[in-house]
Amino acid sequence: MPATAPPDPLTDSAPAFALLQGAQAFFPALIADIDAAGKTVQLETYIFDLHGSGVEVAQALMRAARRGVAVQVLVDGLGTGLLAEPWRLELEQAGVQWQVFAPLGRLWPYPRLLFAPSYWRRLHRKLCAIDGQIVFCGGVNVLDDLYDPNYGPLSAPRFDFTVRVQGLVAQQAAQAMTMLWTRVQVGDSVRQRQLGQAWETWREGSANRQALSAWRRSGRSAARAYLLLRDNLRFRNSIERAYRKAIGRAHHEVLISNAYFLPGGRLRRALIQAARRGVRVRLLLQGRYEYFMQYHAARSVYLDLLQAGVEVHEYETSFLHAKVAVMDGRWSTVGSSNLDPLSLLLAREANVVIEDEAFAGQLRERLVQAIDGHGRAVNLQDYSRRPWRERLLNKLAYALVRMALFLTGHRY
Repeated sequence: MPATAPPDPLTDSAPAFALLQGAQAFFPALIADIDAAGKTVQLETYIFDLHGSGVEVAQALMRAARRGVAVQVLVDGLGTGLLAEPWRLELEQAGVQWQVFAPLGRLWPYPRLLFAPSYWRRLHRKLCAIDGQIVFCGGVNVLDDLYDPNYGPLSAPRFDFTVRVQGLVAQQAAQAMTMLWTRVQVGDSVRQRQLGQAWETWREGSANRQALSAWRRSGRSAARAYLLLRDNLRFRNSIERAYRKAIGRAHHEVLISNAYFLPGGRLRRALIQAARRGVRVRLLLQGRYEYFMQYHAARSVYLDLLQAGVEVHEYETSFLHAKVAVMDGRWSTVGSSNLDPLSLLLAREANVVIEDEAFAGQLRERLVQAIDGHGRAVNLQDYSRRPWRERLLNKLAYALVRMALFLTGHRY
């Protein structure tokens, strides 16, 4: 199999799904499962912020570690950074094992390395596996819904989702998290890291094939769940390919909500072609200003989409952080991957794809409610008449993204 081929999906013949909107639904479910854990709790997150309800998650992890559960927490060096010393000591004394993926200390303060791919290869996936039997996957960081590290208190919660899945998907997630934990533990030994990569590739492929065979024997009649992992070794295009394939097969509706939206040419063409063949394509995107590059670069690609009949809605009630989609009322995905270069080319991401009408119906209902109640439709005429200053900022942001990709050796 070529190195760029997506993984065979790990499927479950009888998975159990629960859709959780925001930290307000996710954290109570997560804490309940951590409190019930008997052997292991494995948590990966981009941001672990110890304010508000994030403290409650940390306390649950410490309770589990104190009663003998093996608790491993892996955070990203850019998203989380260094823990305050009191928290570091408290977690350590409780027995929580804490590691940092790609700490900034290795690169900072060398500005030239800001364009090195290794600087932007972040751990962006949000996964928590409990005893290898339950996995939470989505876009929600360990971060209070009503607090933002850059903007302070929020008047309304972030719009985001997590899915709780039981079964074989959880086993695959636990395996993948164990492999990454071991690689980070190895440190800078090149030989050991390369061996770890090879072992991870073999194990993931083996688990995928075994589970796929089991699902085929089940007769394919039940709901299905796949865990898709994006990395920079074997599974570089797994999530983008899953999106393109689902969009290409859609007959009636494509509904996507994505926080940082700057799809590459192939994904944009898939959306445009779907709209032109009569599929209703609706996008719910970030409407509030958060970061210059993401905010303005996204608006630079609206024109072709709007002209093709794609409906674009911007969510303005609070920050939109969701990375979800529903196609034809059956195929759906919940995960950490944005449809932008950082997620699709550089970061480690995780999405669960679910083929089940009941689950897709729940997610679709939430998205339609958000569009109708909190979205602002982007009109083609109004977009074409936007002020020259806004047009300039859109083009500048897009040009900067393209230049950064060129300097990191990527085409998009």
